[in-house]
Amino acid sequence: MHRIMLVDDEPNILNALRRTLGTRVTDGHDVFEIHVEIFNQPEAALERAHDAKFDLVMSDYRMPGMDGVAFLKSFRALQPNAVRLILSGYADLAAVIGAINEAQIYRFINKPWQDYEVGATLTQALAFQNLLLENQRLADLVRVQQGKLSQQELELRRLEEETPGITQVKWGPDGAVLLYEEDF
Repeated sequence: MHRIMLVDDEPNILNALRRTLGTRVTDGHDVFEIHVEIFNQPEAALERAHDAKFDLVMSDYRMPGMDGVAFLKSFRALQPNAVRLILSGYADLAAVIGAINEAQIYRFINKPWQDYEVGATLTQALAFQNLLLENQRLADLVRVQQGKLSQQELELRRLEEETPGITQVKWGPDGAVLLYEEDF
């Protein structure tokens, strides 16, 4: 099951995308089971990214407060292995170039979208991500065999990928371990 995050300030767009995607995406060849979470505020989406791992995130380009490129850059800092896409009704070349260079997006999808195109793009993006993660896993195994990476470091990377932030401990001024955001 792949977890997908959709971010757009227009609830109707989010609901339409959720209906379009359903519980699986396909390009006619590959099929991926998905779980979709929607957010109409990029800040709330970033908060969720602290708690849950996402395989793919698609964001609107123009949103009040934080544009899609800024959001995806922040998301990338939290979850660098998630595939990032931009959805926009404005095909501004400078915006596309900025999104590619700054947020390292996988694709730019125009509004209005074609349902098949969105499904095929997400399928290709998830297949691409699976390939990258498998390459990273194999490279890490080689590093362990060569003594350049310990088993402990490999396990920490796996845990961090599975549950972002789990390997970081937040300490209070008195040396206590802080468990909740309110404790900070």
